[in-house]
Amino acid sequence: TCNGWLALKPKRWSRLLVLSFIALRSCAAFYLPGLAPVSFCEEGTSGDECQSTIQLFVNRLDSVESVLPYEYDVFDFCQDAEEKRPSENLGQVLFGERIETSPYKFNFNKNLTCEKVCTRTYDISAKDDKKKLDFLKSGMQGSKCPLTPKLIIDNMPVTWCYNVEDNQKYCNPGFPIGCLVTPDGHPKDACVINSAFNKKNMYYLFNHVDIMITYHSGATEGWKGARLVGATLEPKSIKHEDENKLTCDGPPMEIPNEFTSNTKVTYSYSVKFVENNSIKWASRWDYILVSMPHTNIQWFSIMNSLVIVLFLSGMVAMIMLRTLHKDIARYNQVDQEEAQEESGWKQVHGDVFRPPRKGMLLSVFLGQGTQIFIMTFTTLFLACLGFLSPANRGALMTCAVVLWVLLGTPAGYVSARLYKTFGGEKWKTNVLLTALLCPGIVFADFFLMNLILWVEGSSAAIPFGTLVAILALWFGISMPLTFIGAYFGFKKPSLEQPVRTNQIPRQIPEQSFFTKPIPGIIMGGILPFGCIFIQLFFILNSIWSHQMYYMFGFLFLVFIILLITCSEATILLCYFHLCAEDYHWWWRSFLTSGFTAVYLFIYAVHYFFSKLQIVGAASTILYFGYTMIMVLIFFLFTGTIGFFACFWFVNKIYSVVKVD
Repeated sequence: TCNGWLALKPKRWSRLLVLSFIALRSCAAFYLPGLAPVSFCEEGTSGDECQSTIQLFVNRLDSVESVLPYEYDVFDFCQDAEEKRPSENLGQVLFGERIETSPYKFNFNKNLTCEKVCTRTYDISAKDDKKKLDFLKSGMQGSKCPLTPKLIIDNMPVTWCYNVEDNQKYCNPGFPIGCLVTPDGHPKDACVINSAFNKKNMYYLFNHVDIMITYHSGATEGWKGARLVGATLEPKSIKHEDENKLTCDGPPMEIPNEFTSNTKVTYSYSVKFVENNSIKWASRWDYILVSMPHTNIQWFSIMNSLVIVLFLSGMVAMIMLRTLHKDIARYNQVDQEEAQEESGWKQVHGDVFRPPRKGMLLSVFLGQGTQIFIMTFTTLFLACLGFLSPANRGALMTCAVVLWVLLGTPAGYVSARLYKTFGGEKWKTNVLLTALLCPGIVFADFFLMNLILWVEGSSAAIPFGTLVAILALWFGISMPLTFIGAYFGFKKPSLEQPVRTNQIPRQIPEQSFFTKPIPGIIMGGILPFGCIFIQLFFILNSIWSHQMYYMFGFLFLVFIILLITCSEATILLCYFHLCAEDYHWWWRSFLTSGFTAVYLFIYAVHYFFSKLQIVGAASTILYFGYTMIMVLIFFLFTGTIGFFACFWFVNKIYSVVKVD
């Protein structure tokens, strides 16, 4: 390589050197939109390279026992006088994130002690005040866990860190708004952190937060200002006797269960800045992700599971190759008359490519499954490259939706090409079903769940404008692309089969229990599910327990293992059925690997009753409603993998044997 550079002419060498330098400078300055580092300077520092004011943002309030999050404005907290919502992408809206500005504003590197935010007064004679106070108390009590608001600073969550069992540090990207001591004197959840919370039937409101911000100074590295690398807080309950002269050393802020007298609540905060140059800006999320509950992965257990799956896949592949090699050699050596007296997969060569029943529905499922497969593969690949990290809020969902919309062409093409191969002639119905059937089922389920969120007043309810935008993407972009793909699919000739199909169907002999359709389909999904159920636990935690998922590299590896396992399990069972002279493999290959989705649903039910603390009919309906969407998508995805693996296998084996 060096000799090649030195052999260049001087002018060309210097020109390439300049271009290389410009390219390196461009790469060094590349950041994802909204993820570029922000430099902060002390107030009064001149220059436009950094800013002095730090603005805290607030996100939705949620709880581990409810699927219904609420906006910050719903509660009677202090509001920002100049409230401005930052722009949110489609993924954030679909996930129910509602970020808005907060009244917590301060200057960089300026410590503050017991600063007043606002005062809320509740008059016993005002019905609205009683309603506001009751709603605030309902957020504090919860049957098991109170609602937790989330603060954001410099696109990074402000965490509440505390020690749990075995002195392990746990950082939660949220803090409780208060707690309750029950009438029998038992403190619930956050009330155990302070022995002063001991009055029966009393609410303790956390109206004060001590915020500690850690920053990395740029003076040691030659750039101006500082970058924030950490933000933690400690919630406290303090009753301020004089709202104009706060001391933050008073007794806890108590709110009795019965609203019998006027109540005044003063909110306050303290800020402390700490310099720590050992933490780099690029690794500032590490302490949050590492200390998240349920994400300290037992690597030995997961790697052991993967090794077992890989070993089984290797054994299946080896057995299939050796057995098939002997079968093909035997069939090609014997005479035709002798072959007719034998049994085996060659005997059904005249029926194996007979079009399946309900080929229209199968082709539609395969078209949608192809669309989902390409979307999933591309999304996970981009996530592995770091484009869809947790810092880039909503990017994962936005990427998936946009890719699904743009991938209507392969869905229409695959569906039309297979439908034509099956001998179908109702091409208009095929195109419309490909574009409307599965997306329509998902949208109908999603819309019903959204109605429940609207009725409950949750912030996760999708605005009407966003629903219209989703419909516009579906009917305005995805559907036309599906039509275009179907047009090219029908223009292409039917897929050529290696053998001809007989006019009269062959009679299928009596099947044993294990070669019957239902037992084979049930067994087919066990091995694929076995390679994903551990990873599935962490995915469900990130969705329903409000945890951050960041192990996309490992998820991509599990995705590849799932592809291999679905393919080999389906091929193996397909081979056994063909050897038993059962040539109905089209639907069976799709359902064999697609049955993995049934195990996914069973695991989701087990997860709901054993791991979650969700209470309430609305939250339960929402959980199972969204789970059904996941199951349908996974069914189409895994079924398509199994079908095309079996389709390739059947074409391959019948193309290498001699058939007269």
